[in-house]
Amino acid sequence: MIPKSERSFRITAIVLRHSDWGEADRLLTLFTRERGKLRAVAKGVRKMRSRKAGHLEPFTHVNLQVARGRDLPIVTQAETVDAYIPLREDLIKTSYAAYAAELLDRFTYEEEIESSIPFRLLAETLGRISQESEAWLSVRYYEMRLLDYLGFRPQLFQCANCEAPVEPVGQYFSLLAGGVICPSCGSGLPGLWEISVDALKYLRHFQRSGYAEASRAHPSDDVKRELETLMQAFFTYLLERELNTPGFLKRIRSEQ
Repeated sequence: MIPKSERSFRITAIVLRHSDWGEADRLLTLFTRERGKLRAVAKGVRKMRSRKAGHLEPFTHVNLQVARGRDLPIVTQAETVDAYIPLREDLIKTSYAAYAAELLDRFTYEEEIESSIPFRLLAETLGRISQESEAWLSVRYYEMRLLDYLGFRPQLFQCANCEAPVEPVGQYFSLLAGGVICPSCGSGLPGLWEISVDALKYLRHFQRSGYAEASRAHPSDDVKRELETLMQAFFTYLLERELNTPGFLKRIRSEQ
């Protein structure tokens, strides 16, 4: 919320989602560079003549003037920085963008102090999804960087149980331990995911590489499916609830 001594302020934000509010307004969930996650009301944007409506769609990077309201901040001015137009022309890209936004939304609370790092990560990821022909890699890279920021960096180079170096053979992954379990420790234990040599190789590559280097990876379709399933299971475990967007993305892909 806005301090009482502060009547208005400017923020740079990405619209994570919105919902109808009253007869003509919208309730926005924003992720801002300056103040973290923030809810605000955009008055009158559902009216046909609203000038702000086009600037406040989900996954839009905007500069906003926000005023202190009675209950929630009120958006008084909006200017688009980047609308990521290709996201709105391709349903697969839209779905990936929604997944990236949902992850950040689920893991953050309103007005956390440090927000510049996740804000930049989301903005860069939306740009990559928008511009690149295949969004899979940019989303996997986003997941790994987000886990780093959140303090859930997976342990991929040593067994999370005995700390022995991981050998180039099939391993297990423990959602509870947050990392790889070697065959000796994992044999017969319940609740472990098998992870192939190739899948682990790419996870390690994404974890220790910048995006330019990570983008040179070309995993097979089987490895892509394995990694996507594992990462979504890990996020579901951390959140203690399922995400909405992976199921939607799966349905969209099956129809194309």
